[in-house]
Amino acid sequence: MNIEIYDPRSRLSSLTDKIVDSYRTNTRTHHLDHCPLPNRKAVVDAIHDLLEIVYPGYRSRDRLNMENATYHVGNLVNRLLDSMTIQISRAFCHGTRSADVCTPDKKESFLKLGEEKAVSFLEQIPVIREMLAKDVEAAYVGDPACRSYDEVIFCYPGLLAITIYRLAHALDRLEIPLIPRMMTEWAHGQTGIDIHPKAEIGDHFFIDHGTGVVIGETCEIGNWVKIYQGVTLGALSFPKDDSGQLVRGKKRHPTLDDNVVIYANATVLGGETRIGRNATIGSNVWLVYSVAPNTTVTIEKPNLVVK
Repeated sequence: MNIEIYDPRSRLSSLTDKIVDSYRTNTRTHHLDHCPLPNRKAVVDAIHDLLEIVYPGYRSRDRLNMENATYHVGNLVNRLLDSMTIQISRAFCHGTRSADVCTPDKKESFLKLGEEKAVSFLEQIPVIREMLAKDVEAAYVGDPACRSYDEVIFCYPGLLAITIYRLAHALDRLEIPLIPRMMTEWAHGQTGIDIHPKAEIGDHFFIDHGTGVVIGETCEIGNWVKIYQGVTLGALSFPKDDSGQLVRGKKRHPTLDDNVVIYANATVLGGETRIGRNATIGSNVWLVYSVAPNTTVTIEKPNLVVK
């Protein structure tokens, strides 16, 4: 008696055809027949090289000193220039939304643009390091549990998120598409802190603990601002135009003036909402309107029921 053996793998050929057919019917979720996108691994590798440059001696290289720093940093800068030139050129190519830009002459023009933007970005690193030194100071001053600046750089997820934001923000100001958002979303995954690269954030910024913090695209934050875990600086609503499409480019997120403190799980919403200088927003507060300077906002103490 012949026994027919069923092989589930026999279904894979037709399954493959169905998957590929879905690419034809749903064009929004594939990137076929276009120039290459920025490579995610290459962008993450660049992040690690940038962290090595802005915080030398804290990461992969031991026994780094002023005598060998020039050689070490020079190698990193050259590697970053090569890598970022390619990734930035790909980002600009993708921004054209066209398949006919992959001709050799157009590829060369995108590479030249990528190199120019990469150099312009790398030239900003000394200024970015000055900003980050102030952020490290804010964390040390603002947290009594902190014992040293080294502890901030080694251990604080808020500083990592802020560092990636400041690097991505510099790229965004050079009008480089896609890559700044890739960087801050990588930091989001690492830290649980979501900072949009277009947000405007002053110096001495400190995020304590950090998990669950959200800082929206059009936020404006002053100097010496401190926020705790779970804080949302978000949009109150999403206006639409006559065709039902979201209106983009409007200020949707709040403004925080200098020396504002916002405690855990507070939510501040709206583009017209302004938190005045020296104001303090307590935990779990929900705010959709402005607060005057030197004001403290808290919710009433809840009544506990103990059985």
